[in-house]
Amino acid sequence: MKKHFARLFALIFFISNNSFAQTDFCNIRNTSFKEGERLVFKVYYNMNPFWIHAGNATFNVSTEMLENKKLYHILGEGSTQKSYEWFYKVSDKYETYLDQESLSPQRFVRHVNEGGFKIYNYVNFNQSLGKAISTNGIYDIPKCVQDVLSAIYFARNIDYNKLKLGAKVPFSMFLDDKVYDLYIRYVGKEQIETKYGKFNAIKITPLLIKGTIFKGGEKMAVWVSDDANHIPLRVDSPILIGSIKVDMMEYSNLLHPLTSLISKK
Repeated sequence: MKKHFARLFALIFFISNNSFAQTDFCNIRNTSFKEGERLVFKVYYNMNPFWIHAGNATFNVSTEMLENKKLYHILGEGSTQKSYEWFYKVSDKYETYLDQESLSPQRFVRHVNEGGFKIYNYVNFNQSLGKAISTNGIYDIPKCVQDVLSAIYFARNIDYNKLKLGAKVPFSMFLDDKVYDLYIRYVGKEQIETKYGKFNAIKITPLLIKGTIFKGGEKMAVWVSDDANHIPLRVDSPILIGSIKVDMMEYSNLLHPLTSLISKK
């Protein structure tokens, strides 16, 4: 789990299609979150027969002026549980700055410290010119490309009620100075019981990138709230050694009432 542990906190929420065209994603509008929203998750690691509370992740939405334009500033932070820091300490931060109209990323910052292994990557997106200017160089990007964090909030604004079962929703993502063509598959709706409570949920399976702690493919399952917020509720996935489970444990300042919640534990 070592070098790539922090990617867990962002990749867990990832999300050609018989329901949408690629150009539709360039015109998507935010209907699912607002300034001040905060989500807190607990990450559990399993090596049979035990589930271990291995880490935590938080996501916060604020607004900030950037080049005289008001943007969403989203901060995602992940860390190991303090009782496991003696084994391997992770303290990572991901930031994205989103255009409030198109939800396209304008800037991305990745600042990770994983057991003393540090990465700092700063990316400015020029969406109109199709260029990403990162710490390491200038790269061509496709129209409406997302970063690893913006993709989470972009996916929350997909109208899953318009999708047929099994439909794929494609998107492009810029990560580690490379462009990946990914998709999320809509599986259907079901009830799920998490450590927070019982929910009506939408189930999706994202295509993961090979070469991380995940093997790639569609082995991960993600459940998001079946209401207008589409917040992630649970993630369940095998990894190279064992498996992980991630549950939403706290929320505040949602844009809409959490009507998908049936009962709280």
